Amino acid sequence: MTVTAPTIGVLALQGDVREHLAALRASGADPVQVRRPEELAAVDGLVIPGGESTTISKLAVTFGLMEPLRERVSRGMPAYGSCAGMIMLADKILDPRSGQETVGGIDMIVRRNAFGRQNESFEAAVDMPAVPGGPVEGVFIRAPWVESTGAAAETLASYDGHPVAVRQRHLLATAFHPELTGDQRVHALFTEMVRSAH
Repeated sequence: MTVTAPTIGVLALQGDVREHLAALRASGADPVQVRRPEELAAVDGLVIPGGESTTISKLAVTFGLMEPLRERVSRGMPAYGSCAGMIMLADKILDPRSGQETVGGIDMIVRRNAFGRQNESFEAAVDMPAVPGGPVEGVFIRAPWVESTGAAAETLASYDGHPVAVRQRHLLATAFHPELTGDQRVHALFTEMVRSAH
């Protein structure tokens, strides 16, 4: 059975939730906010938004979501992480804050705030061949980059010599924020990943 409008959750603990919901809706998904384990159980895929990765990690533990997230991701639920979400999907953080945990799933090591502090945020055109229609506009806000990837992780885009978009089977991660640009192509790619997983 083909899922025409997959139900895609946006982890609504912190970060730019509203923008992801709008981009997913424009991509043909049925987006919902996820704050509790029972809400997570009802979705076909999940977006982990940008925000502050340490805060998202701690809130996920507090709300009882960390273990259910790990379990669903390990069982094949598609997930997409932007910025802090990329950090959450990494198997390893190079410079974690004390007590910071990740969901994991992508065989990569990420460096937090690699592109600089908040006042060093920038926009740049990023070549991402997996997304048709030319470069995507990348909004980098205290963005991470990928230090290294394992054999199973595929680099979809690089900027300044570092991977900034990575896919591993059912998981997708970008160091930048496509939800802030009005360009839904990355969300359309993820929505298609969720559709094809069902």
